[in-house]
Amino acid sequence: MQQVMKKLRDLREDHDMTQEDVAKYLGTSQTMYARYERCANELPLRHFTALCKLYGVSADELLDT
Repeated sequence: MQQVMKKLRDLREDHDMTQEDVAKYLGTSQTMYARYERCANELPLRHFTALCKLYGVSADELLDT
């Protein structure tokens, strides 16, 4: 899962977005989103699918490690 979260962090940075930007998009706090990126909390499936849409990537692309 750490590789998936690294890909998500890289995508966020490539899109010039902050953790706060992504957290607002997901309807969560920046603190919680930071915990997802650090793998301190499990990323809910609904957030995973929302991030795929946000970044225009498929789940397969992210999960292919």
